[in-house]
Amino acid sequence: MRAIALTIVAVVTAGGIAAGSWVFFFGSSGEETEAVTISCPDVANILSDVPVAARQAVDMNVALLNEQLNNAVTQLDQARAAGAPGDNDALLAGLERQRQQTLTAMSAAITQAAGQAGDLAQMASCSFKRQAVDSSGQSVSALAGKNGKRNVGNDGLSRRDFADITKVEPNVKRPRQQGKGSAGSFLSECGRNENQHLNPDNVIVAPGQSNGAHHMHDYVGNTSTDANSDNNSLQASGTTCAGGLDRSAYYWPVLRVLDGSRERDAAAPGGGRDKNVGRILTPSSVTLRYTGSAVSKVTAMPQFMRLITGDAKAFTNGQKDARASWSCTGFENRELKTKYPTCPQGSQVVRSLQFPDCWDGRNTDSANHRTHVAFSGTNGACKKGFQAIPQLTQRLTYEVPANSFFAIDSFPEQRHKPVTDHGDFINVMSQGLANRAADCINSGQQCRN
Repeated sequence: MRAIALTIVAVVTAGGIAAGSWVFFFGSSGEETEAVTISCPDVANILSDVPVAARQAVDMNVALLNEQLNNAVTQLDQARAAGAPGDNDALLAGLERQRQQTLTAMSAAITQAAGQAGDLAQMASCSFKRQAVDSSGQSVSALAGKNGKRNVGNDGLSRRDFADITKVEPNVKRPRQQGKGSAGSFLSECGRNENQHLNPDNVIVAPGQSNGAHHMHDYVGNTSTDANSDNNSLQASGTTCAGGLDRSAYYWPVLRVLDGSRERDAAAPGGGRDKNVGRILTPSSVTLRYTGSAVSKVTAMPQFMRLITGDAKAFTNGQKDARASWSCTGFENRELKTKYPTCPQGSQVVRSLQFPDCWDGRNTDSANHRTHVAFSGTNGACKKGFQAIPQLTQRLTYEVPANSFFAIDSFPEQRHKPVTDHGDFINVMSQGLANRAADCINSGQQCRN
């Protein structure tokens, strides 16, 4: 039996490396260890053309695929925590059999609705994703807070997931504004979730599925948003937005301080049951700003449009759709995508979630929630067949306590990696307010609700 060593390392905080605060790293003495997760093809992301009649069945089966993967990750983690090799062929084989059945049912639903599904069962196979690190303290496979309790929900986080923002070179580039562009902005003031509207649902990606996100979301704007919301219920709901005419649903994964404290969802779906643990931080500020195009006027966003940004599974999917960025107040000319920032004294952590700014002019949603919209190019122009719409940016700031480690909620297999940050939006502005926002942006004014 190999000897097990316990290495103590200083915790990374928003103010740098904090003296006197510790996390625990469990590894084999003098040997290399690794964080392990399971990577499966993201079927939902490739289904861009699903018949409307089949979408409910597809959504249900996507939720089932997520549940199967989460159960397999739990088995993996439990086995490794007990000292057994959880990453074995039998675990993957069992997961593949479950996925084959689910994908076959999904294909049948699409075909029955006169769609072209192809052989989705070919995407049943999964693999282990390993992140090898040495046992010098670079990896944190278990965290402990100030009360000494082991925090087993964040295996895979590493000091390499953090970067000192003061050492990052300025890297933010914006398209140059042109004469035909729209230089104004519209600000919707909707609070910062002081009323603690939280749930682990995602009505866009997993409608009707309780705990469809398997991580907790913060909400502002529409006060009723949950898995069972529809256009009618959203329209009839209250709102936290000033003026009452913006009932839009704005939401994103919560940020937690991993200090060993027991949050109210410690034993609940989306929380501790899905490996999301620690104290939830309410943002210090939430800025919901709509801006224009560098090269053209914008068209008012249609009511009930659904938008997503970023990729909640970017750790295993790759970074193609990763769009969220991290920074610190006072340093927002430099952004991080794959790392959390450590900020100097007095500077707050910043998350920026920028949404697509081009629309196909027809659809308010699509099967994968991406293909009806697009991001403009580096010159600010939309691709052929798309037109500019106001671009929403959700900017969130956090006062992260000193001597603390922090991370966003995520799907269990995504290991809370910063690259998986993402945001969601359903436009429930009144058409009059949406038109006013577009007019304001097109005329170069700075307006608010």
